[in-house]
Amino acid sequence: MVEQAKKQRLPSAPIEDYGESVAGWDDVRRIALGLPEAGEQASRGLATWRVRDKAFVWERPLRPADVRALGEEAPDGAILGARVEHLGAKEALLADDPDVFFTTPHFEGYPAVLVRLEAITVSDLEEVIVEAWLARAPKRMAQDYADRFL
Repeated sequence: MVEQAKKQRLPSAPIEDYGESVAGWDDVRRIALGLPEAGEQASRGLATWRVRDKAFVWERPLRPADVRALGEEAPDGAILGARVEHLGAKEALLADDPDVFFTTPHFEGYPAVLVRLEAITVSDLEEVIVEAWLARAPKRMAQDYADRFL
C-alpha cells in the first residue's frame, strides 16, 4: 500500500528558498523514518508515520469541508498533518507562521497542525517532525532521544 501512496503524490523536487531547500515528501519520509522505532503505513492511499503505532505525522489533503471552511485561504499544495505536544504549542505555531501552519474546524480542540510543505524549509520541517515524534513516543524513549540529541 505504501507504494500505491507514493505513486499518487507529485514528485518532491526541492526548490530554493533563500538558499535553503523547501520540503517535499521525500524529506518527510527520510526525517520521520530516521527517528527511533518509526514506521510508515498507508491507509486509503495516504502515508502515515507512526511510533509504536501512534501517528505523529501524516499526509493530509484537504477534504471538501476543509476547502469550504477555508475559502480562498485553502492551499493547493501538499499538506502534512503533525501532532503537537498540547494546544498551547498549536496556537503558538499558528500565530508564529500562518504562511506555513494552519488548521481547519476538523482539528479544533485537537493538538495537531497542518503544514504547507511547499512553504516550509527542510530544517524547519525536521523540527516539526521531531517535536511531533517526541509528543507521541513513549516517555522514556522520548527522554532518551532528547538527552542524546537535543
